Amino acid sequence: MKNIFTPENAAMLLIDHQIGTMGWVGSISFEAMKKNALMLAKAAAATGIPTVLTSSMEEHAQGPLLSELKDILPTEFENRILRAGIVNAMTDPNFAKAVEATGRKKIIVAGVTNDVCTVYPVITLIEQGYEVQVVADAGGSPTQFADEMAIVRMRDAGAVITSTNQLIAEIAQDWSTENGSKLLNVIVEGFQS
Repeated sequence: MKNIFTPENAAMLLIDHQIGTMGWVGSISFEAMKKNALMLAKAAAATGIPTVLTSSMEEHAQGPLLSELKDILPTEFENRILRAGIVNAMTDPNFAKAVEATGRKKIIVAGVTNDVCTVYPVITLIEQGYEVQVVADAGGSPTQFADEMAIVRMRDAGAVITSTNQLIAEIAQDWSTENGSKLLNVIVEGFQS
């Protein structure tokens, strides 16, 4: 398999996993989306994948980021990029700088909602020469149709669409390694929750 994403070559962007915004999603249950987003955060923390968190207008209807992210990725949570309503996170200079500072050209993206907060930064990243995998089940959209259209648009732009378990298995490659063992624990915990 070519172009494998690994802890050594990839960075992760978790976009707008905010209580209010997640409540607007109808294409996947709140609990499933939350579980998947937290599994991604745990996978990044366990393997040292550079991670950038961002939120938009936390003091408004979008609400705060998931509080569990503070426990899983405390430094990243503290340094999260607070956007003032900018839809395409990649047009926020602070966010774009944080992505560039990871030094990685392979980017894992999960966001809420897929049809607004994920689609535009993904397209921009691809236009800027990044390889992008979108973890579609760690996000969602208000309707199934909106989610499908976002996924089609991102895939047509060149993104690889994946799922949480599939992405974690890809970055593990071998469950018997140190990272593989850590990631297997993340998956097992995810199934038990």
